[in-house]
Amino acid sequence: MHHCMLEEGKTGLCGARTVKNGENVCENYGRITSLALDPIEKKPLRRFYPGSRILSVGSYGCNLSCPFCQNYTISMAAADSGGTVYVKNGGNGRKERVAYETITPEELVNEALLLRADGNIGIAYTYNEPLIGYEFVRDCAVLAKEQGLKNVVVTNGSVEQTVLKEILPFIDAFNVDLKGFTEEFYHRVNGSLETVKNFIRTASAQSHVEVTTLVIPGLNDREKEIEEIARFLAGIDDGIPLHISRFFPQWKMTDREATKIMTVYRLTEIARRHLKYVYAGNCP
Repeated sequence: MHHCMLEEGKTGLCGARTVKNGENVCENYGRITSLALDPIEKKPLRRFYPGSRILSVGSYGCNLSCPFCQNYTISMAAADSGGTVYVKNGGNGRKERVAYETITPEELVNEALLLRADGNIGIAYTYNEPLIGYEFVRDCAVLAKEQGLKNVVVTNGSVEQTVLKEILPFIDAFNVDLKGFTEEFYHRVNGSLETVKNFIRTASAQSHVEVTTLVIPGLNDREKEIEEIARFLAGIDDGIPLHISRFFPQWKMTDREATKIMTVYRLTEIARRHLKYVYAGNCP
């Protein structure tokens, strides 16, 4: 969504797109840093094939700059000119190398099919921001759908509608990370609230959508803000599940304590005034 103006060989803000021969391409295509068979509830999706498992796959890079990123070791990574992937601005100021393997869409789908015996229902594109490399998501999702597998995208929703509409016919479910509900908050993370709101509106018209908000003390934990999120979602469909998750100190935001459990439970009750399904995340 940033429309980065790049010179030949330079990488965009996301750390995953570059220009080769005058064309903007996905440099992290098929470069997989994480692969695991997870419970579907871990995405988190609570009302999409509950009790099932899904093959979760991630690459590196992200188009937002959240100082509280819980997955910074891959989402805040980028590749240098030699193809080595490293964490940008690591906590100790050094470049920390990130290992990856290159997998084709065919290989990934075959792996997902082999895991059907273990309860796997499909593929979840997750861990980093998958839609900065939407071409890989699209190519895998098309093949997966042909094989009767489900496709799930876990995203920050910070992409243009053209990208969303290209993959939407092949995606069965989304979890969208709604960071907060003010443009001021989104400015802090180099994003746009309206872009994410439009993403949720469009995606929920054709696919199953659940939304997650990570509650950070002093930043987006006001009762009014959570109630506004719930009202917005209810205005689309009061059956959209909302996950209100607990923050833990991470990456560049280690200067504040984890969100109090009672705060999460209180905000969950407030959101339930407007939504049918609200869940407390990262709480015992």
